[in-house]
This record gives sequence, structure tokens and C-alpha cells, in this order.
Amino acid sequence: MHFDISHKDKDSSARAGKLHTDHGVIETPIFMPVGTAGTVKGVHQRELKQDIEAEIILGNTYHLFLRPGMDVIEKAGGLHQFINWDRPILTDSGGYQVYSLSGARKITEEGVKFQSHIDGSYHHFTPEKAIDIQRSIGADIIMAFDECTPFPCDYAYAKNSMAMTHRWLKRCMNQMDKTSCTYGYSQALFPIVQGSTYKDLRQESAKVISSIDAVGNAIGGLSVGEPEEDLYEMTALVTEILPVEKPRYLMGVGTPWNLLECIALGVDMFDCVMPSRNARHGLLFTSQGTINIKNQKWSKDFSAIDAESPCYVDQNYSKAYLRHLLKSGEFLGMQIATIHNLSFYLRLMKEARSRIIDGTFMSWKNKMVKQMNQRL
Repeated sequence: MHFDISHKDKDSSARAGKLHTDHGVIETPIFMPVGTAGTVKGVHQRELKQDIEAEIILGNTYHLFLRPGMDVIEKAGGLHQFINWDRPILTDSGGYQVYSLSGARKITEEGVKFQSHIDGSYHHFTPEKAIDIQRSIGADIIMAFDECTPFPCDYAYAKNSMAMTHRWLKRCMNQMDKTSCTYGYSQALFPIVQGSTYKDLRQESAKVISSIDAVGNAIGGLSVGEPEEDLYEMTALVTEILPVEKPRYLMGVGTPWNLLECIALGVDMFDCVMPSRNARHGLLFTSQGTINIKNQKWSKDFSAIDAESPCYVDQNYSKAYLRHLLKSGEFLGMQIATIHNLSFYLRLMKEARSRIIDGTFMSWKNKMVKQMNQRL
């Protein structure tokens, strides 16, 4: 796996590149739809390819480990075969999900003991086990096992957590060296920068992660409730240190304007449940702003969902019809809204890439951030 940067923006740290994997080439900047349990909720793989034009999707180690279990996924020939997806997949390590189970887990140096949200059974994740599970899942990009600190957290907790994440990283790397991909293609381990919102910790962690010389690097522990200004400040601090020639992945971010601002700071890859989760609640992202399609004002608006979009659902269904479906609790409404939002995110990334290439990124970005960050 390797990464090529073809263009750099003259007025920012934005860049256009290509990440080459055994399941295809990913053009960056890129947004990765989240397929937690082997599915992007409510969306067929055909729609992911043809309508949304996703180049890579996410799977979740914690959820897939609990259900359907590694025996099923291994017998299927890996997650690609199980879900019939022939493009790249990234899996997170399960660290964030364990973090979210704050009342049902215990963290020690060895790893994390947690209680399943499904049946209450107890399990123990270690860095080694996280790697073994991700080997069995077979994703192209796998994440180091880390502890995601809550926001806010005190300095001592953040510092100790960061140091443990670095120690866990060494164990992840050792386990990677001892094992190979179950299915015969290459897998790349991305380490994760932590440090909460403390500048010196973020800088220290970024230096440690940079020294690993991994194929790519991730920035974690953000988008957990901190103000947007902190998100941008921490991202800028870290991207100034991380190797320029390696892809940078900002985990769990964010709104469309967050993505554009962070592309300007030198980030290449993003994932977030926001476009799909918000869609199921009737919040639609567009280039002109955010629409709450459940509002009465759209009840007799028979115009296309998004006249600017070439996506099938945007051209073939009206705002009034989508509102009716969602107000009625119809699953089709959630599906249409999800396809719309994800298609918008992927088109936004393509447009950002073309703007970086033609040298107009910053002026376009500033205009788009202002437009998108308003309610219609």
C-alpha cells in the first residue's frame, strides 16, 4: 500500500492524492461511509457504488466481533466476501466503542474488559486481540487499539491515557509482525494520535506517531464534544508534525464545513456517522445549507430534493414526498435521505479535490463553508 500526492494547494495545506490498496485506488480527499455492522444503514452495496460513489467504507471491530462473530466472517472468506464489497474497507480497532461503554468497561494496562451491549456477556480486548480480529475481518486499513479520552478530561488523565495508547501501539505493531492477513492481500496499520485538547500532549503524541513510519496516520480523540475551534486547533497542531508524504485520517469528523476546514489543514481522510444518522432524523445537507425536511414549510414543496445533485433519489423524489415518508415512519424515507446525504458528502470531496488541482480551493472553500453552515 502506498500514497501519492499529485497536487498541493498554494494557499493552504490541502492536497490531492491517491492511496493505492489491493482492493483499488482511493482518490483523496475522501469521505468514508460508516458501515458499522457490515452495512451502511439502509443502503445496498449497489447504491454505495452507483449512487453514492463510495470508494472505501468502514467496518467496526467491536460490533462485528460480537455479531456475527469471527467464525462466520472467516468462513465467508472475510468481510469483503461476506458483504459482497470489492472496494477497500477500513476497520477501527473497537477502542471508540469501548470508550462509549463507559459504564460497562474496565481499562487496565493489559487491555479493556467490557460487557456486551447485546447479551451482557463479558469480553476482554487487548492490543493483540484487536489486531487478530482485524486480521480475521480482512480490512485493507486497520487501526491500532487506543483509548479515546472523554471531553472534558483533566491533564493527568489525558497524559496517562496517551502514554498507554503509545505502549499499546508497540504491542499492536509486534502482533502485526507476528501475523499475516488471513486472505492473502496486504493490510496497513494506522497508528492514532491522542492527547485530548492539550497542545503539548497532542504535539508529543504526533511526534511519537510520526517516528513509527507507518503507511498512514490517524488523529483520534476529537469530535467528542469539544468546540469547533478546539477541533481545528488540535488538527492544525498535529498535521504540522505528521509526515507530509503520508495520508492523514481524522476520525469521526464531521459536518460538511468541518471537512472542508480540515482539508485546508492537510487532512486526507474522514469518516462520521453524522450524514447517515442525521438523515434518519430528516436533516439533509446541501450546498446551500441544512434542511429539516420534517418542517411544515416543505409539506407542499414538490421540487426535487436537491436540484444540483445528479443522484437518482435527488432527481426523482420531491421534498414533499420525502417529508411525508419520514413523518409516516416509512423506511424508504430514511433510505432516500441517507443516500442523499452520503452522495452529497462524496460529491463535496470530489469537488474539493478538483478545486485543489485547479488552484481555486481556498476561495471556493470559504464560500462553501459560509453557505453550508446555515439552516434553510
